Amino acid sequence: MNEQTAEQQPLVVVPEAEGVAALSTAGVRAVVVAPDADVPAEARGASVLVVGPAESAAEVEAALAQVAQLPDLKLLVSLGQGSEQWGDLPMSVSIATARGAHGGSTAEWVVAAVLAQLRLLPEHLEAQREHRWGGRQARTLMRSEVLVLGAGDLGENVRARLLPFGASVTVAARSARDGVVSMEAARELLGSTDVLVVVLPLTDATRHVVDAELLAALPDGALVVNAGRGPLVDTSALLAELQSGRLLAALDVTDPEPLPADHPLWDAPGLLLTPHVAGNTEGAGERAWTQVAEQVSAYARGERPPNLVR
Repeated sequence: MNEQTAEQQPLVVVPEAEGVAALSTAGVRAVVVAPDADVPAEARGASVLVVGPAESAAEVEAALAQVAQLPDLKLLVSLGQGSEQWGDLPMSVSIATARGAHGGSTAEWVVAAVLAQLRLLPEHLEAQREHRWGGRQARTLMRSEVLVLGAGDLGENVRARLLPFGASVTVAARSARDGVVSMEAARELLGSTDVLVVVLPLTDATRHVVDAELLAALPDGALVVNAGRGPLVDTSALLAELQSGRLLAALDVTDPEPLPADHPLWDAPGLLLTPHVAGNTEGAGERAWTQVAEQVSAYARGERPPNLVR
C-alpha cells in the first residue's frame, strides 16, 4: 500500500502550536486556529478538529462555531476527558477524548483531599494561623470503607491509589462487571460507607445522582468527595448536610461553576474546596496531546480511535 502524499493526508485543525508538534508523526497535516477565531479558508477542508476541555459555556460555543465552518468534519477530539458538553454536535461528527491523560493526577487530588479531611489538616492550619497548639483525635484511611461511583479511567486510578493505605475500596458503575458493582448494589453499601468518591461522567442519568436521599443514607461523619462534574451532586442537599454538621465534603467541582463569590458553599462548615484544579498539574498538556495524537493517528489509518465515545 502506497503512503499518502502530504496533500492526501487528513487535515486537522488544532488550537495551539503544541498540537502541530504532537501530531507530526500522526500521518496528518495540522494547522493552528485559535479556539475563538474563525477558521481560515485554507483550513475549512479539515476532517478533524481538536478542541480544549471546553468546560465553560463560552468555550463550547466557540468550538461549535468552528464546527459550523468545517463542512467535511468527521471527528472532534477533546484535550479533556468529558464529552457531555457536546450534545449539540451534529451526529455526523464522531467524538473522542483524551481519556487517560488526567486520571492519575486527578486521583492524586482525591487522595490528598481525603487525607486532609480525615487527618483534620484544615483545623491544624487554622490553629497554626492562630498560634494555638493542640488538636483532637483524627480518623484514618486504614480499614475505612470507600465507595467510588465511576469505574472509568479516573475511578480505577482512585482505587489503585487508595488501596495501599489499607482502605477497602468498592467501585460502582451503571452495570456490574468483574471488580465493579452496579449502582443499585452500591446503594446497599451506603450505610457503611466512610468515604464516598464521585467520579462519574455527567449524563441525564447521573445528574444529581448524589441527592438528598443518597446523602441521608450515609452514616454520620461520612466524607463526600466530588472530582467528576459539579452537577453530579445536588448542591442544595449537600449544603444542608454540611450546615447541619452531619457530613464532611471535599469538592474540586461545583454546581454552579465558577462558584459565585456570595455562594453559601464558600462558608460551609466541614468543606474543603478547590477551584477545579485536580487535573491541573505539570505535564498535563503533554499527557493530553499524547492521547490526542493516538486518537488522530488511528483515524488517519482508517481505524477506530481507542477513546471514541460516539
